Amino acid sequence: MHAIPRIAITSGEPAGIGPDLCLALAERALPCELVCLADLRLLEARATLAGAARITFRAYDPHDHRAHEAGSLTVLDAPLRVPSEAGRLDAQNAPAVLAMLDRAADGCLAGEFDAMVTAPVQKSCMLDAGLAFIGHTEYLAERTHAPRPVMMLAAGSLRVALATTHLPLKAVSDAITIDSLGEVLDILARDLARWWRLPSPRIAVCGLNPHAGESGHLGQEEIRVIAPAIARARARGIRAEGPLPADTVFVPRLLERYDAVLAMYHDQGLPVVKHARFESAVNVTLGLPIVRTSVDHGTALDLAGTGRADAGSLIAAVRLAAQMIAA
Repeated sequence: MHAIPRIAITSGEPAGIGPDLCLALAERALPCELVCLADLRLLEARATLAGAARITFRAYDPHDHRAHEAGSLTVLDAPLRVPSEAGRLDAQNAPAVLAMLDRAADGCLAGEFDAMVTAPVQKSCMLDAGLAFIGHTEYLAERTHAPRPVMMLAAGSLRVALATTHLPLKAVSDAITIDSLGEVLDILARDLARWWRLPSPRIAVCGLNPHAGESGHLGQEEIRVIAPAIARARARGIRAEGPLPADTVFVPRLLERYDAVLAMYHDQGLPVVKHARFESAVNVTLGLPIVRTSVDHGTALDLAGTGRADAGSLIAAVRLAAQMIAA
C-alpha cells in the first residue's frame, strides 16, 4: 500500500452520469490519491456543460504521489472510439469502457493502485456491442482470477450480501447449492473480519421462498439446501443463523442482532438497502484479491450533463475503499 492510498476511479458509461460524478469528486478534498480513468476531452466538455469549468485537470504520473485536492482531478486519459453525447448511448464506445476496467484491475493486481472504485456502466450497451458482460462483479472476478465473487451492499452497519447476483429469477433455485452457499458464507465471514474488523460476524441467512418455505409447504429449498449449508458453516465456526423469512429479517429490532444479511437473490435484499440509504450505499465485491467498491445505482442517462446527479454514493464508495485499504 502506498503512504497515501491511491485509488483508481473508472468513469463508466460515457453517456451517463459517471463523468459527472467524477467531476463532483474533484470539488472536495478526500483522504487519498484519486486517479480518474476517463476520456479527458469528455471530462472537459462535461465540466463546461455542468458549470464545473474551474476544475484543473492533471495528467496521471505514476511516480507523482499526492493527496487529492479540491478543485483538481488527476486523469489517466482513456480515449473513446467516438465522441460521446450526454444521454445518448453508443455501443462503439463499449470496448473503451471495458478497457478502463481492465486497466484499473490490472493496476490493482500489480500494486500500482491500492483499490478501484467504479462508476456505473450500461450493460445493455455492452451486450449490443457483442461483449460478454453480465456485470462488474462477474467481470472483475474473471479478470482477477477469483473463483467466486460475492456482491454486497453496505450502508453504515447495514450490510446485505447476495448468494446469487445477476440471474433471472427462474434460474435462482438451481444456482443455489449446499456447496455454493458454503463458499459464499466462508467469503462473507472472512472478508467481514478482514475489511470491517469483525472477527466473528453474525450472519442472518434468508430463505428463498415466502415464510422461508413454511416448513416445506411453500418450497423445499430451505430444507434441502439452505439449512444444511448453514449447519455445515456453523460446524466450521461461522455464526450463521437461518433460514429466516426475508420479509421479517429486515425488521430493525431483528436486524440489529446481525452484522450482515445473506439474501438469496438480487431483488430480495438490495431494495431494502436502497430504500434505507440510497444516497450513501456502496456496492462492494468480496472474494477478490483486490479492493473494489462502486455506486449502488445506474447510469441515469436523463441526468447526464445536467449537474443534478447526486455524487453521494460515489463519495461513500471512495471513503469505504480508503477505509478497507487501511484495515
